[in-house]
Amino acid sequence: MTVTLDDIRAAASRIAGHVVQTPLVEDAALSARLGRPVWLKCEHRQTTGAFKLRGAANAILSLQGKVRGVVTASTGNHGRAVAHAARMLGVPATVCLSRLVPANKVQAIRDLGARVRIVGNSQDEAMAEVARAVSEEGLTEIPPFDHPTVVAGQGTIGLEIGAPEAVLVPLSGGGLAAGIAVAIKALSPRTRVIGLTMENGAAMAASIRAGHPVEVVETASLADSLGGGIGLGNRVTFPLCRDLLNEVILLTEAEIAQGIRHLGRAGHVVEGAAAVGTAALLAGKFVPAGPTVTILSGANIDPVLHARVMAGATEAA
Repeated sequence: MTVTLDDIRAAASRIAGHVVQTPLVEDAALSARLGRPVWLKCEHRQTTGAFKLRGAANAILSLQGKVRGVVTASTGNHGRAVAHAARMLGVPATVCLSRLVPANKVQAIRDLGARVRIVGNSQDEAMAEVARAVSEEGLTEIPPFDHPTVVAGQGTIGLEIGAPEAVLVPLSGGGLAAGIAVAIKALSPRTRVIGLTMENGAAMAASIRAGHPVEVVETASLADSLGGGIGLGNRVTFPLCRDLLNEVILLTEAEIAQGIRHLGRAGHVVEGAAAVGTAALLAGKFVPAGPTVTILSGANIDPVLHARVMAGATEAA
């Protein structure tokens, strides 16, 4: 199973009118500091506050015929996207979450009318509940990342970026990174696509190092949206990320906090996962050689946590 540029272009046509084509804005302060243009792809301004709506909408719109309902596992943003898209299209939705998902994200999903199930202490446990709901309740799974229609939907961001020297992409299960990499490498082969994630509990980074999908211990992080496993049976995002990403960069919690603060001062209230590209640039872990785009993947940070970070905190709790 793989994803092509044609799949991404088809997804763009399918989801047109259901998602926002978000703007690219320059980070003038960071551009001046680095001596290279730095552009922010503002997916935190997407309808549900995160890029996930693209993949969820494409997946649900791709379903043929009536379904009893859809079900998914999520670290928060994908669940919100599935709930929004399902309500928009008149399909019942169930979202399975671990106890690590922040309360504000859980409530946002409930507010969209989805049924929420809190299961265990990891994404893997939530995904086991999805498998049970599919087999015993006849629900249709909308995977959070490892499915061609989801990856193609996220890849539509790549069609809106152009051909910079580098694109910095938050890396979790790989749906966003894989989709953008497919689009960018097809349209601009010389553009580097860099995956960014936190130091601890980064399943895709560990899997790429190992050469095959592996499990990791999940820990609390400012970049909570980047938590969760990739699935030992991963068929789509692992091979795409392994083959197409030029590099994977790991960031400390203090560096992620610095990214959140920099963006907050520039008027962009974002969650930790959205700040990892900026964090890498500020920390000197990625040195741009030309115009660079960093993906601000989501805005769904707990307001109390954001205030704490802006005041100097460097940990999630």
